Amino acid sequence: MAPLEGMCSLENSGGINDHSEVSIGAAATMAHEIGHNFGMSHDHDGCCVEATAEQGGCVMAAATHPFPRVFSRCSKRDLDSYFQKGGGMCLYNMPNMKDLVGGKKCGNGFVEEGEECDCGEPDECTNDCCNANNCTLKEEAQCAHGVCCEGCKQLKQAGTMCRGPAGACDLPEYCTGASPYCPSNVYLLDGSSCQYGLAYCYNGMCLTHEQQCLQLWGYARPAHDACFEDVNAAGNAFGNCGKDEHGNYMKCDKSDAKCGKIQCHSAAKKPKGTNAVSIDTTIRTGGIEVKCRGTYVYSTQDGQGDLPDPGLVVTGTKCGEGKVCRDRRCQNASFTELETCITRCHGNGVCNSNGNCHCNRGWAPPFCDKPGLGGSVDSGPVQYDQVGLVVGLLFAFLVLLPGVLLLFYCYRIKSSYYHKWLSQRDKRKSSSNVSVEKGKNGHLNPAFHLKVVGPINKLPHTSKEMLPLRPGPVSNGTQPVNIVRPLRPALSPTGAVRDSKAVRPPLPVGKPPVAPHKTPPTPQRLSPPKKPLPLNPTRSPLVSELPSAPSAFPPRRPLPLSPARGASPSVKPRPSPGLQVMMPPAMGPKPVGKVTAIPPLRVL
Repeated sequence: MAPLEGMCSLENSGGINDHSEVSIGAAATMAHEIGHNFGMSHDHDGCCVEATAEQGGCVMAAATHPFPRVFSRCSKRDLDSYFQKGGGMCLYNMPNMKDLVGGKKCGNGFVEEGEECDCGEPDECTNDCCNANNCTLKEEAQCAHGVCCEGCKQLKQAGTMCRGPAGACDLPEYCTGASPYCPSNVYLLDGSSCQYGLAYCYNGMCLTHEQQCLQLWGYARPAHDACFEDVNAAGNAFGNCGKDEHGNYMKCDKSDAKCGKIQCHSAAKKPKGTNAVSIDTTIRTGGIEVKCRGTYVYSTQDGQGDLPDPGLVVTGTKCGEGKVCRDRRCQNASFTELETCITRCHGNGVCNSNGNCHCNRGWAPPFCDKPGLGGSVDSGPVQYDQVGLVVGLLFAFLVLLPGVLLLFYCYRIKSSYYHKWLSQRDKRKSSSNVSVEKGKNGHLNPAFHLKVVGPINKLPHTSKEMLPLRPGPVSNGTQPVNIVRPLRPALSPTGAVRDSKAVRPPLPVGKPPVAPHKTPPTPQRLSPPKKPLPLNPTRSPLVSELPSAPSAFPPRRPLPLSPARGASPSVKPRPSPGLQVMMPPAMGPKPVGKVTAIPPLRVL
């Protein structure tokens, strides 16, 4: 009988094997039972493909053939699962070489007292750092074995992690810088909380009902507490709390129900393994029906008496607050040692399996009451990786520095794309401004721009003689005055006399205008114009700039949009046979201002 996953536990530290007088037969049986201690179950059909029956089969077969030599792939998978859970913590520790049977010997593979290294017999040694003949280091070699030995030439720096945590209840170890070997393995002291307070650490493993359901069914979860209480109270092969000394199944008390047969909820058709069957029970609790699923592993013809029932809850599983399963009973866990150790750690660390403080980062062992790097006196000095510093330096050199250089290039180098972009933007702005100015009157030449004259401005370069305008109501708007000059004197037919008058602009709305004193016009012969006069020319010259003779050239200055406002005494307008002043009808408020009289043109 070998307990499953019982390796490194105080309750299962001894073993007796008396199977055969043939030493190789006893060795095969011992290997089989140790396999159970490592969490290996019996091989089911299809597992052992590494060796045939004629070759001896596999070590973990339910009925072994004579002299098996290999483990199956299923056994290797079980071993990996056991180590991932944190099992076998004691296997990482170096044995005491003084306790070896047979005395010291160079070539046995163990570095004993007086030896610098030992790589086995000369014909099987593959170590480049060790002389197999005398178990000494080769020239310039500092070490030959151990995970803290780096390429024979030097020891790894103190604080380098040499063994990471295996599971939630394990602790890391670090190289000391003085030995090629990693320090002995330590883990959280039994009773330490794990799995967010749902379980306790036991022998370096965090054992929960959920974990065991996953191991038996795949995707599953623990059943309702009522399932444990009802099913395990039967005291039969399907629900019990183990067997007594006579081999009879024992009923579980209500307080011990969660330490008997494991009950799960799962949608799987059957449990894992070829020898396991599902035991389904439906109970009624709280007015609803609950399906409970247990497992039963039946024995083959050759028997499986060396393997405990895998459907029983594992020892060390939490069954209540401050309680764990031991001997199929839910017992109070003695955490006195844990509580004492926690007090010594000043709340800045946890307790390891040796009863020493494993300090958090920033606190120094042994009592975690002073600043330091963390760790414990058992795990070696801690040297945390400067990941943040490395990332910061990489960011500075790969991102910030190129960015600064790029900005310097853009601002300092005139031929850079940045300056080209700025110049193109300025050109676009200037061209848009020119387009806006051109769109005001259609011309770029400032000589053709019309200027708005305020109501109090006077017309520049005009004669002091002004036409009489009666003051009227002042309007905010202004009305342009167009002065039309014929291009050439118009000739009248023979004998025809035409009265020429200076056309006055329309008066503003108000009192009726007073007619000025009229002077008889002087008769003048005018030739008919060759071209009709425009009704409303777009631009007209200033009166003061008119030449003495008609000219075909356009005026040099435009007429202001609005003449100056103001009132002046009435004067008699002079007749002008060669020039007419015309005012277009007012479309809005009538203008108020001064209009300069135009001197008559001399007819040639």
